[in-house]
Amino acid sequence: MATSSRDVVLGRIRAALGAATDASAASAGWSAIRRGYQRTATRDREGVLELLVDRLLDYDANVVRVGRHEVQESVSRMLTARGVRRLVVPAGMIPENLPGGFEFVADEGFSAAELDAFDGVVTESTLAIAETGTVVLQHAPGQGRRAVSLVPDYHLCLVSAGRVVETVSEAMDRLHATADLATTFFSGPSATADIEMTRIKGVHGPRFLDVILIDED
Repeated sequence: MATSSRDVVLGRIRAALGAATDASAASAGWSAIRRGYQRTATRDREGVLELLVDRLLDYDANVVRVGRHEVQESVSRMLTARGVRRLVVPAGMIPENLPGGFEFVADEGFSAAELDAFDGVVTESTLAIAETGTVVLQHAPGQGRRAVSLVPDYHLCLVSAGRVVETVSEAMDRLHATADLATTFFSGPSATADIEMTRIKGVHGPRFLDVILIDED
């Protein structure tokens, strides 16, 4: 069986620490760790969604909740309000969610410089975590490469209410089956601060984030 670079690196680390290097021993040790932290939701469905919206707003994202039939109109309103017209979209986006009057360009492996020339990006998402106000993207249809969502200055992200979980533990359980995909976690627009606590937006990703939370009809 082929051995991945990750397996090689982890094996060398275990060997340097004097631990067993076989996968079964590592798995046994991992399973023996006590996990007394919260692993399931404590809020009802509406409470979970309200928590996600509250967290995203607190992180300086703009959020709207709409029904499935209102998505295209909401996308149009948000893009118009931002004054953007030419946007990159990953392959596999649901066409019905993209309104007329804008130029949507499918990603064809654009370079960072080419991605930076777009007004923004529109993507779907894998799931969202209410407790931390985090949206998760994976290298999958409708979500695309990591660079597509990190280089443009503006990101409009579609999140299905049915894919919102309350806790990080629930999210990790759901992501286990697709753990081999490149995965991006973000909580609000990109922001960082220097030693003088001067807050700068857009260093590690988009400066502006809009989220459309799509309720189940």
